[in-house]
Amino acid sequence: MSAAEARAGLLEGLGKLGKRKKVLAVPPDFTRFHSRAGELTEMAWEFYGDAMTDVLPALGTHVAMTDAQIGKMFGRIPRSLFRVHDWRRDIVTLGEVPGEFLHQVSEGKLDYSWPAQVNKLLVKKAGGHDLILSIGQVVPHEVVGMANGNKNIFVGTGGVTGIHRSHFLGAVYGMERMMGRADTPVRRVLNYAGEHFGEKMPRIVYVQTVVNKNDAGELVIRGLFIGDDAECFERAAALSLQCNFLMMDREIHKAVVFLDPHEFHTTWLGNKSVYRTRMALADDAELIVLAPGLNRFGEDKTIDGLIRRYGYCGTPRTLEAVKNDPELAANLSAAAHLIHGSSEGRFTIRYCPGHLTRSEVEGVHFAYGDLAEYTAKYDPGKLADGWNVVDGEEIFYISNPALGLWASKGRFSN
Repeated sequence: MSAAEARAGLLEGLGKLGKRKKVLAVPPDFTRFHSRAGELTEMAWEFYGDAMTDVLPALGTHVAMTDAQIGKMFGRIPRSLFRVHDWRRDIVTLGEVPGEFLHQVSEGKLDYSWPAQVNKLLVKKAGGHDLILSIGQVVPHEVVGMANGNKNIFVGTGGVTGIHRSHFLGAVYGMERMMGRADTPVRRVLNYAGEHFGEKMPRIVYVQTVVNKNDAGELVIRGLFIGDDAECFERAAALSLQCNFLMMDREIHKAVVFLDPHEFHTTWLGNKSVYRTRMALADDAELIVLAPGLNRFGEDKTIDGLIRRYGYCGTPRTLEAVKNDPELAANLSAAAHLIHGSSEGRFTIRYCPGHLTRSEVEGVHFAYGDLAEYTAKYDPGKLADGWNVVDGEEIFYISNPALGLWASKGRFSN
């Protein structure tokens, strides 16, 4: 879709909603820059004018956007409209999904309840909005299966307990059982929350893109889905599976993944290089991550400390640590992240960071690689996405792991 076609589709959809007095936009943050949600949010602001009073990037646990990032992603939207989501303080609990339901969807692995938490701006009485525009990209995701839909609301603007428990549910159930699937235990919990507690929020309309690269290597919009029901998300997810999922006919023995320094500063985000490739990697494979912008592990200070304390040590050791460390037990999304980021001893993860030392990288159980050395050998400026031969060695190159999911037939079923 061209920019003109995307604009026409968006304006047609917004036009059907009728006049609105006070609109809240909930787009993604800069970590989803390629979603094209920034452009669509700017178009919506042009459409609504003064009626769009607030823009709340769905940060989840991420750090707040800088003015430079806001300008690059959202264009001419006034900075005065932007609000910062504080997942530890600015939260309202709409209701509780019962533990019996989580016990059922987790196949008996968990039995805690799940609080449906959102930023206070999303509550009818507090924000006073008559429309919430949730804008973002549907793409395979490690926690929920397919990103966006009501995840943008209940996780992107969610609170401490809700984020921790949803991440841990996905990790315990099994990331590899969920990625690329629209119907997962986490999604069912989010749907339950929307169905039972959604009336406490204004009407939510989802504006969802599907994006991938064309034959020229340019990122393009493949689909634009606008609606307020489950079908809108499900149709986008079906297209995303066609565009963003590559089923490999053979396993990868050496993969090289590049993390754009403008987007990836932490392993909390950069470990998409691990999540999205793990089902394509052979046993004893090597995953080389070129990470020039990497300067820490967690987006959140507390979680960064927990990652440094335990490292990516595998599921059994992480679950044992949850039992014995109250701080980790109180930050279950950190535990989930440690599980997600471990190869479970099956393949080597070699990080080549721009701003972390060898001891820091090896301290979290990753192998270390010198960025200059590995970039000279595996030059992102010369490699093409997919199979390449470097010095007689076959490698598989990925320029942005956030845009897809790769799996071999033997490791992906149903």
